Amino acid sequence: MRGRQGLAAPVAVLGALVLVVGLAACGGTKTTTNNAQPGTFDGKGPITLATGKDTSGYLQSALDKWNSSHPNEQARLIELPESADQQRQQMIQNAQTKSDAYTILNTDVVWTAEFAANGWIEQLPEDQFPLDKMLKGATDTTKYFNKLYAAPYLTDAGLLYYRKDLLDAAGITAPPKTWGELKADCQKVAPSSGGAGCYAGQFEKYEGLTCNFSEAVDSAGGQVVDDSGKPVVDSAQAKQGLEFLVSSFKDGTISKDAITYKEEEGRRAFQDGKLIFHRQWPYQYAKANATDGSSKVVGKFAVAPLPGLTGPGKATLGGHNLAISKFAKNKGSALEFIKFLTSQDEEKAHLLKTSEAPVYASLYDDSELVKQFPYLPTLKEAVNSAVPRPKVVKYGDATTAIQEAAYAALTGAKSSDQALKDLQTKLSSITGK
Repeated sequence: MRGRQGLAAPVAVLGALVLVVGLAACGGTKTTTNNAQPGTFDGKGPITLATGKDTSGYLQSALDKWNSSHPNEQARLIELPESADQQRQQMIQNAQTKSDAYTILNTDVVWTAEFAANGWIEQLPEDQFPLDKMLKGATDTTKYFNKLYAAPYLTDAGLLYYRKDLLDAAGITAPPKTWGELKADCQKVAPSSGGAGCYAGQFEKYEGLTCNFSEAVDSAGGQVVDDSGKPVVDSAQAKQGLEFLVSSFKDGTISKDAITYKEEEGRRAFQDGKLIFHRQWPYQYAKANATDGSSKVVGKFAVAPLPGLTGPGKATLGGHNLAISKFAKNKGSALEFIKFLTSQDEEKAHLLKTSEAPVYASLYDDSELVKQFPYLPTLKEAVNSAVPRPKVVKYGDATTAIQEAAYAALTGAKSSDQALKDLQTKLSSITGK
């Protein structure tokens, strides 16, 4: 889940959603079996790539590279809405009508189980992708019943962007590691911040809220579900996480405008100098350092791990994978195009243009890249320790329930206790546990 394509993701981080990993336990849905075989990929010809709105502006240039050397296999970009929820809805509608309009799907990492279980995407030949060279967290999101249904494309983890110039001026020598330190830093910085708000994340009622809520819960030592897949969101730790968000809205630590923020609204606020701290995905780095006049914080900010209750927090694992629609034509061209787009050379070029996080482990240790993107070691650590969202067939129901509960608490429609109690009941019904 990421902002430039809806974050997905995406799905974005103050810790992460660990819902149900018991893939077949959801019931009531067509599922694949362990003896499934990869599809056939021999058709050649024009293809399409269905993706969330490309706010990075990079994808078309990648397609142009492919098209220049594949005159009979032209790839066309189909941009869906910026919202991850709307992207998912349109992809599902396309699959349910068995339309061949979308050849390749740029999916949020959390959709793999749902799309594979329903027979909407093809199983891919695992031996044609260098998965051993990619970050394990990214490759884990591409499989269902240990079969490959998507290729790792971009990974993600939430980071804390902060105004280093303002912290330095206030005598603060390191970014906050805890929520308490973040609030204290804001109090010190505020008088000389030019009216900047303290903190913002993604708190509009959409997928980004699922990530921010889950991060808060996990960063307080809680879980949304336990290791057996049983919802445990009514715990004391989960309440501490949610209460941090609720109290922060009440006391002004979180900007009141942030209740309407998705990724792009927050990015613009940070770039306009209206925030001291901002929870955001890696793509913001290049945008906030743009020298075209669109950013007022060029060279004034830095990046750190998200803070938590008693120490560094836990980020939600975001990102995107590339899958082939079961109903598409020219799947041979689609497979070759995915191999091109997920190649290490192309991923490096993508990073250089957009600051979006690649899936190849070695790129995070490249000294030239680290020089240009100093946040890469921090990001690698965040990705490696990020908590994944659920590989769940009924993910849409689960994330909707989380968004409704968290939003009700943040807006005062429900107490934290009542919101978590109701969420526990809904998730238990969804998961059957």
